[in-house]
Amino acid sequence: MWEITVLRKVLPMIVSASRSLSLPAVLPGLALCAAVTLSAYLVEQLQMMIFGSHWIESLVLAILIGIAVRSLVRLPQAFIPGIQFAAKTLLEIAVVLLGASLSTVAIRQAGLPLVAGIAVLVALSLVGSFVIGRLFGLSASLATLVACGNSICGNSAIAAAAPVIGAKPDDIAASIAFTALLGIGAVLTLPLLHLLLGLSAVQYGVFAGLTAYAVPQVLAATASAGAVSTQVGTLVKLIRVMMLGPVILVLGAVHGRRPGGSPVKLRHVLPWFILGFAAMATLRSLDAIPAPLLPGMVAISAAFTVTAMAALGLSVDVRSVAHTGGRVLGAAALSLLALGALGLCLIGLLNIV
Repeated sequence: MWEITVLRKVLPMIVSASRSLSLPAVLPGLALCAAVTLSAYLVEQLQMMIFGSHWIESLVLAILIGIAVRSLVRLPQAFIPGIQFAAKTLLEIAVVLLGASLSTVAIRQAGLPLVAGIAVLVALSLVGSFVIGRLFGLSASLATLVACGNSICGNSAIAAAAPVIGAKPDDIAASIAFTALLGIGAVLTLPLLHLLLGLSAVQYGVFAGLTAYAVPQVLAATASAGAVSTQVGTLVKLIRVMMLGPVILVLGAVHGRRPGGSPVKLRHVLPWFILGFAAMATLRSLDAIPAPLLPGMVAISAAFTVTAMAALGLSVDVRSVAHTGGRVLGAAALSLLALGALGLCLIGLLNIV
């Protein structure tokens, strides 16, 4: 099967990369990233203890703490190799493992019309958000990150797309920070829109699933509307998350192309971690990954992603982020409004009641 062939090609690349590493060289930076990651998790837990929920997730906290450390302390050169390793290699491994959390079961349960509608909505949102970002003066890379975060699954989509398009740390930090801010705003606003728009439980579940950035946000936004809204919203959100795979593959193909007429090899078009991501998602859908391994793989992916975000924070020039902040926030906010409008149109077109 093709996924076995992909794994045979991907695994040697991972082994080769690991052999080229010098542990003493990367250890100081990795230790610093781990310390920032641990601090982010601790702050997240403190929020749970004090407020009963975490308003700022560890992924965002890791970036913010990393930026704070970078701004307050001049890091010695010895930390740089480990920080770069965490920001690139750990994030790529996290993307591969992320594929194990995706399954086509949700798509089979939802039915073709809804799945097709969500796919079209995601595509339109990606294009529209990218155009809005460019109109706001964002770079193509930053506009792409904002579009992915807005259209698919917020920070996770940004983190997955970033290495594919070769995004700069400043762009990643800015897009994640302001997308997270809007995500919190969406959770607070969606219940009000439920009442103002007079949506039924099913309609509101679909609407929340189409607009909220993450599954926990869907759960929070639909909790007051009842179990039906929560179940429908979660299903719709999972289908949106499933769109991450095709989008990442397309981004890998587009950004992997070379100018000129020379033939392009697969490894130049699709990086190893994209092939690994696709293989993992396929194996997961075929139930070829033992169930006991799945929680651990998902946990490792999440931990590596947070560690990579800590590394990105430690690499960020805060002045650059502040310079683009207003434009990123404006572009992301307008993109979110457009996504909400598209969601309402989809509900009407599919005659969801």
